[in-house]
Amino acid sequence: MDTKSKSKYVFVVWVLLIAFGLSGLISVLTNGSRFMQGDYFESEEYNSQMEQFVAMLNVYEIYNMPKEEMKKKITVTDEEIEEHRMRYGNLGDQISNIGMQYEDQIQAAIDSENKAAEEILKKERDGKIADITENFNSEEYVRAKIVKEKEKKIDEFYQDMEEYQREFSNLQQAYKYYLKDNATGEVITNLTLSKNESASDFLNKKEMYYVKDYAVLQRNYLFTGYSEKFLPFNEVAETILENQKDRNLSGQIGLSKSASENHYVIVNYRDYQTGQKLYFGYLLSSFAALIASYFLAKRKQATNFGSFQQMKPFYARIPLELRIMMLLVTVFFLLLTMTLISEQFVYYHSNVLASLIEMIISLLAAASLLAVGWVQLKFLSEYRKDWTKLWDDVDNSLLVKSYHAIQNAFLIKSIGFQLLVILGIVFGMGMLFVGVLVAGGGDIIVIAFGFGVISLPIFLIIMRKAGYLNKVLKHTEELAAGNLGADIPVKGKSAIAKHAANINALRNTVKVSHKEQAKSERLKTELITNVSHDLRTPLTSIITYTELLKTPDLASEDRDSYIEILDRKSKRLKVLIDDLFEATKMASGNIELHKEKVDLNQLLQQALAEHNEALSQSSLQLRVSQPDHPVHAFVDGQKLWRVFDNLIGNILKYALENTRVYISVKEEQNQVVLTFKNITKYELGEDLNELFERFKRGDQSRHTEGSGLVLAIAKSIVDLHEGSLDIEVDGDLFKVTVILEKLD
Repeated sequence: MDTKSKSKYVFVVWVLLIAFGLSGLISVLTNGSRFMQGDYFESEEYNSQMEQFVAMLNVYEIYNMPKEEMKKKITVTDEEIEEHRMRYGNLGDQISNIGMQYEDQIQAAIDSENKAAEEILKKERDGKIADITENFNSEEYVRAKIVKEKEKKIDEFYQDMEEYQREFSNLQQAYKYYLKDNATGEVITNLTLSKNESASDFLNKKEMYYVKDYAVLQRNYLFTGYSEKFLPFNEVAETILENQKDRNLSGQIGLSKSASENHYVIVNYRDYQTGQKLYFGYLLSSFAALIASYFLAKRKQATNFGSFQQMKPFYARIPLELRIMMLLVTVFFLLLTMTLISEQFVYYHSNVLASLIEMIISLLAAASLLAVGWVQLKFLSEYRKDWTKLWDDVDNSLLVKSYHAIQNAFLIKSIGFQLLVILGIVFGMGMLFVGVLVAGGGDIIVIAFGFGVISLPIFLIIMRKAGYLNKVLKHTEELAAGNLGADIPVKGKSAIAKHAANINALRNTVKVSHKEQAKSERLKTELITNVSHDLRTPLTSIITYTELLKTPDLASEDRDSYIEILDRKSKRLKVLIDDLFEATKMASGNIELHKEKVDLNQLLQQALAEHNEALSQSSLQLRVSQPDHPVHAFVDGQKLWRVFDNLIGNILKYALENTRVYISVKEEQNQVVLTFKNITKYELGEDLNELFERFKRGDQSRHTEGSGLVLAIAKSIVDLHEGSLDIEVDGDLFKVTVILEKLD
């Protein structure tokens, strides 16, 4: 064997040893925790099986209770009764909610003259009201309903337990147990004992693979949450069984040697023993292979890849990013193959020859990948000697070149494309002209004519676009000088035309900004005027009646009247000032929210209750529509209550007498939508957006004493909750919609 062939042979042996050794290191990560913890009976696999058996033993044998007896153990506490009663609020709230649920349906049946539907709905409504009323009148009535619910859950528990009975019977063939209740003397066992035999004759190391005291198992597994992994516990059954757990039992549970070798528990035990032996043998062999590869690497022939140097010119022509990608792919498949080798050693086939063949194929594949990866890594490592070459290859890589080319040529796509077409035509015509000259110039006149026919239109097109560009630039200069002027004509869909359209949009934005600024100045003036008016009115009254109080010999009844007026006007002045400060804080965002889980249904009912007297005294007909279950949101309840209070107060002030008012709460996907609708008493202004402005009212003549801050404050609060408050007007119909994020 010549030196070159010997070098190749040594290199192949070296990569085989490294591949086998590295697969052993990987197996430490993948299977080390399984086999390095010692005996099988200390493994997670066996503990899991034992947990399952103990859980089933507790339920089927130790704490087994007939279904009817378990039902007799049902208890109902006063707290459960109270919780059942108040699940949907107090009696009044529940009756009111039921009435509102059926009100629209019954009215619809009446309107359609459907007597049968009307009677059915009324009967259904009255039945629910009677049931709710009886809940609050009789504890026994509620108790019976709760017992019925718990009995249903117990029935479900026993139905589910029947499905696990076969699995428990199967486990009893492998596990033997003998348990004794120290208090009653009751024996629980699956051993068949004669009079002269005791449990110790069977539950010992001779007859059992492994024996464990029940006290230890009880401490580890019983009622510690493990049972839920194997059995269909529900809260009712678990509570009843929990009350039985204090039995004082002693005894042992063991894995029987007399169990069938085909039983899956015994099969798992045998497989673990064989796998553990193979694993440690494989691990020692892989470490020995790594040591051998280390000493072999000291020989230059092992790591000499001179025979691969002929591939270097070809490899150097491959772009850098593709070389790196090739190396990463090689490493990925190398790790995958090594993992497969480690798994084949542990999870072997019963056919030893088939397992050996698979292992050899995987090892050869891993060695080949390792060799390819090693060669690639050696080529790439040469950059350490020449960093300039590395940066040159980076700059010359496909990605970098493509990026710069596209970035520079197509900053504006249409211009880049047009430039590409024009240059292509000019280049083509130039090459054609040169070709004709080289060929003898016989067709020079024809080529010159064709060149003029093509080039002249291109020249005219370029000049026209240049003129249009100059015009756009001129308008831009005027816009920068503050002269808005007229819009630039937008011709075509070119990049210059788009630029002209953008300048027009910018000009219009500036115009809108100026208009908004003028509007802001107008609103500031209105704000000062309205604030002065609203504050001056009560202040003037206070000054006037204060002077009147100074009158000598003023009658006591007049004095009391003046004091009452002063009290009312001063409170009115305080409300105005408080609203002004609150609106200012809301607008600036300088307010702290205390968010919590709030039932919006209940919060709305509280707000309506605050205005109950005013609503009753008014001629308005209130229609409230809410879901029959809580609708939660994460909000500041106090601040959101202020929103509801403001909107309901606004309705009382501005709704037309003898009309209906509709308030609804709806759930739409992950949002809660609250709607307030009424017919307005006064004609609204045209600009609805100004209704949100501070001290701005829809009734321009200011008929009421409101501060004008109701909607502004309400919208600011909703905005702080990242919700929305919108106004819609259709004639005299005034609608406010509040949308908040729902909390599941």
